[in-house]
Amino acid sequence: MLVAQAFTPSGPIDDLTLFSGRIEQIQEVASAVMQRGRHVALYGQRGVGKTSLASVLAELFNAPDLPERRRVLATCNTESTYEAIWFDIYRTLGIHSEDPITPENVRYEIAQLDPQAIIVIDELDRLADDDALSLLADTIKSFSDHLVVSTIVLVGVAHSLIDLIGEHESIVRNLAQIEMPRMSRDELTEILEKGCERCRLRIRPDAMERIVSLSEGLPHYTHLLAFHAGTTVVQNDRHEITLTDVKSAIPLAVSKHTIRDAYMRAVQSARRANLYPDVLLACALAPKNPLGFFTAGAIRHPLHAIAGRPLDIPAFSRHLTNFLKPERGSVLQREGEPRNYFYRFVDPILQQFIVLNGLSEERISDSQLAALAGSAQTEPTPDDYEPISPQQLF
Repeated sequence: MLVAQAFTPSGPIDDLTLFSGRIEQIQEVASAVMQRGRHVALYGQRGVGKTSLASVLAELFNAPDLPERRRVLATCNTESTYEAIWFDIYRTLGIHSEDPITPENVRYEIAQLDPQAIIVIDELDRLADDDALSLLADTIKSFSDHLVVSTIVLVGVAHSLIDLIGEHESIVRNLAQIEMPRMSRDELTEILEKGCERCRLRIRPDAMERIVSLSEGLPHYTHLLAFHAGTTVVQNDRHEITLTDVKSAIPLAVSKHTIRDAYMRAVQSARRANLYPDVLLACALAPKNPLGFFTAGAIRHPLHAIAGRPLDIPAFSRHLTNFLKPERGSVLQREGEPRNYFYRFVDPILQQFIVLNGLSEERISDSQLAALAGSAQTEPTPDDYEPISPQQLF
């Protein structure tokens, strides 16, 4: 099905013809790959397209004036070890060695490759074995010291390079630090234009604007909404995505989303009438600073719109505290000191899911969402923070 080929919310883009935007990041990666001894740390929020960029790197070097590079991808998980990561890489590259997998032996084997490779180690943030991370750092240092042509690309969810590599700062000088921010509106528009061209559909300007707006810079949601809207159009034997199709796509997108279980865990309550869904939606809609943090006071305005009545901080401070706890999935993180707390969603994918779910359940209307999106971010005042109470001091 052409729509499923053009819009892929469940996996990374692996076709360069469908890859959109990220010109600056592509240039930075290409520059690093062309320098012997230089490697790459690609980091950013979940859902911004890091793996997609890593997946098309080899294709970027298919130009006649550039050296050929093979690409190999290894994905980490909580059980991964250093040996397991490189065993997968060896197998993909066709390397057969009886020697132990150590940083120096890895460096020797990879240096013999022809053509050389771009070795992507994805989801590094899930690597729980600190010894494995130390050995990876040693490997990068060995590659750099011996000017191995192949490039190692570390990819992971992080807010900074140190978040990604932890205490292994000795390799910072060997790494090109490339942050993947949320995509611009123009880049998201390009995704829609390329995808619609691929599946031979048209899209009306208002429908395109709606998808871009609801995506909040996360290409995952651009693909997700376009996939469901496009599928509806094809099933109805039409050729144009309309605003109505986008609205119809929202309930489909949230009902089938893999993160729905995390949302349900966060808002569960034995009481039928409870504030958890409304407070969490208000958190998702609250004005935030550039790092995604918001204060308790920033929740009041969107919560008023959602609940239909004014609610001050004491009415929902308990809910905020509970969203930090493992039994609710620890969906929020908190920084600061009492009376100066800031909150942020751990997973931005969940944050935007909550907004789409709010529209689907009619907890908030299109007009209310538009009005809240236009709210200006202001500096917090003392009234925006929570008053100290004994249950908050933990």
